Amino acid sequence: MKRQSKNLKKQIIDTGKEVFLKEGKELLRICDSLNDEFFKAVNLLLNSNGKIVVLGIGKSGLVGRKIASTFTSTGTPSIFVHPADALHGDIGIVNKNDVSIIISKSGESDEIIKVAKILCEKEIPIICITANKNSLLSKLSDVRLIININEEACSMNIAPTTSSTASLVMGDALAIALSKIKNISKEKILEIHPAGSIGRKLSLLVKDVMLTGSYVPIVRMDDDMKKVLTEMTSKRGITSVVDKKGILKGVITDGDMRRYLEKGEEIFKLKAKDIMTKNPKTINPESSVEYALNMMERNRVSALIVVDTKMIPKGIIHLHDILQRGIF
Repeated sequence: MKRQSKNLKKQIIDTGKEVFLKEGKELLRICDSLNDEFFKAVNLLLNSNGKIVVLGIGKSGLVGRKIASTFTSTGTPSIFVHPADALHGDIGIVNKNDVSIIISKSGESDEIIKVAKILCEKEIPIICITANKNSLLSKLSDVRLIININEEACSMNIAPTTSSTASLVMGDALAIALSKIKNISKEKILEIHPAGSIGRKLSLLVKDVMLTGSYVPIVRMDDDMKKVLTEMTSKRGITSVVDKKGILKGVITDGDMRRYLEKGEEIFKLKAKDIMTKNPKTINPESSVEYALNMMERNRVSALIVVDTKMIPKGIIHLHDILQRGIF
């Protein structure tokens, strides 16, 4: 029984890996095939003064909903319209300045073709995402993005799997390329995402997270190591070092202490100025928390001293406090 269970486990995991490999291989091949049609699609979307209308049926419809959402969340208004609903009145939401994206693997679905013909009559540009370059939808479209896959990940090569993934990635590629060309700012993204983790990530400033007052570790340059150790151990293993005017001159971390101890130095005969790291990385209170986190990652530190324009410590921001907010 155990042997059978072990074989079943291997079979399941191997099948999962096979799906990843099949779909990944097809995505890379489609990536290599991107050409002028992709440029034309992005250019068409860029020069439109209206919204993007995404249409699709079945699995393509589900993919279409996500693509429309991605366009909107990256700065370009977009809606999804089901072709059947479009044929029963919802086509009225399409305006002359809009651009449509129609997703259909076969490019031959009756509802899709009927809607495409109506869009042509209304002179609404059509970008199609299809696996059939010779389909009627392709012929009716202004721009054709072909996801010509060799096989679905489905073992019977029937269920839309690889083709759905490829359509989704194609839509993401269009949305991100368009957002990049339009130079959508963080402020714009924040306007679109006022709530949730994205909103907090973009709007939260260092001053909103930093510790202040008695929580800020500070020692003087001539303070002895007993004072330094007391300050560090009570305040997360780091302290700033300032001169007589309160201006930051360095920092000492538990790592600095360890390095001196490993050298066999008589550390308690030293002063703070003897062991501190000069010209430490600092940040100002008005910087974004995202920027602070990037600084920490680049410099491989877990805390930054927050200073004002005169380089006087006003706070400290810890990686732990950022992560506690649950936004990164």
